[in-house]
Amino acid sequence: MPLRSLSLDEITIEDEGSFAHVGLYARLKQALRSSRHRFFVPAPGTHASWDRVLFLNLTFWNAEQGADVLCESSLAADVVAHAAWHHLASVALADAAKAGRPSAAAFFFGEAIASAFDLYLVGRLLENAPESDFIVTQVPILHDVAGEAGVSDSDFAALLAEIVRDPERAFEDLRVLLFEVAMALFACGDVCQAEETLQRWSGHRFEPLLHHYQLSNWILHARAYATPSPPYDAAVTTVHAALRAAPVSLDWLVAHWLDGAAAVTTMTIAPRPR
Repeated sequence: MPLRSLSLDEITIEDEGSFAHVGLYARLKQALRSSRHRFFVPAPGTHASWDRVLFLNLTFWNAEQGADVLCESSLAADVVAHAAWHHLASVALADAAKAGRPSAAAFFFGEAIASAFDLYLVGRLLENAPESDFIVTQVPILHDVAGEAGVSDSDFAALLAEIVRDPERAFEDLRVLLFEVAMALFACGDVCQAEETLQRWSGHRFEPLLHHYQLSNWILHARAYATPSPPYDAAVTTVHAALRAAPVSLDWLVAHWLDGAAAVTTMTIAPRPR
């Protein structure tokens, strides 16, 4: 299965119309386009199974290389936003990386932002685009994960209502949870320590959703690829504190990461020759 490299403009984006009312989506898409992010897809006449693509992405994904592998030359709109946040995090936290490899803290921080934005999108689309592919696929998965954690159908419906009522707050609450839990688990040496660590967050409203985010993959990837670092890198600690103090953390990220990325892109990236 030989792979070919495509730009974002050469990829078909599915379900994009459902995101028309989410103004931040268009800006994230432009940031990803300006970054010249690349995607790997099977060469014409070849086939890539979902299992093969998942294996390649989970095992060899690298934010610096932008090596997202797709089954075909299309991807969902929410994945565009997810990839854009990874890019913005890698640029903003470049000081936390050594020789192109992020620290564990920087890696977890970028993952937490990108994953928490998925929940923000649930809050924005559930009422405005309930038939969208994103909602139709993601909400049942969240429901099943919450159910496995003991959340009743009525409590899950109430949780969804909270997310719809304030998606920005849902984003920040989940971002903090994912980042701080991942950092604490990364420091654990055995299963007993890990279970005690997980129990510390048992009262958090989004704790029942934790296993949806496959934290084991985050931790194994960080152990394999991240550089050794203090528990909290200075750059990551500073931004984490700023987001927690901001009235709306997404507004802070837009002002400091997205607007800043647009300015840098305008100054430093020359147009491609036609």
